[in-house]
Amino acid sequence: MITVALVDDQELVRFGLRSLIEAEDDMEVVGEVADGLAAVELARATLADVVLMDVRMPGIDGIEATRRITADPRLARTRIIVLTTFELDDYVFDALRYGASGFLLKDTPPGQLLEAIRVVAAGEALLSPSVTRRVVRAFASAVPRQPRPHPQLPSLTPRELEIVALVGQGLSNDEIAETLCVSPATARTHVSRAMVKLAARDRAQLVVFAHQSGLVD
Repeated sequence: MITVALVDDQELVRFGLRSLIEAEDDMEVVGEVADGLAAVELARATLADVVLMDVRMPGIDGIEATRRITADPRLARTRIIVLTTFELDDYVFDALRYGASGFLLKDTPPGQLLEAIRVVAAGEALLSPSVTRRVVRAFASAVPRQPRPHPQLPSLTPRELEIVALVGQGLSNDEIAETLCVSPATARTHVSRAMVKLAARDRAQLVVFAHQSGLVD
């Protein structure tokens, strides 16, 4: 059973999400709250598999709540999906940087939302390569950010640095394998090792680290 926590300051939104999720045989809502601080406490109390997190809320916002949840070792298995009205704003980038597994627009069709919960609960990043590429393009065309290299970047081998840069460009493992003339299994291994060294929760966060570290033009 996939346990889900709901975080949104609008009661009607929470009601709709709860009704949708509780109609599924493999999911249950374990709690709902209306602000970011309460979200952190709810995550700690329930150890929910997935948190559906609104961004703009009273008190601490969804971005800060995401940072606190992902920084808590007790919540290492909790995954966060950010719900946003604006698809590619700075809130989305910051949410991914702090360890969110992906984002959804609030008008996402119900079936896609349910599938997203299942994907993230299974430990996968919600960003497909095509979506990752759109995120990459959006932030590449935005105001340039000052590079902030990840502190563990020197621990990567030259090949792993190359791999992280390609992940940051939105390439899938198969595309990385083709680019570097290696097997898909080898590409997956390099990606996994880079994620461990950089303490990336998933591929989405690895994309952010690549951009922040200046590995992607």
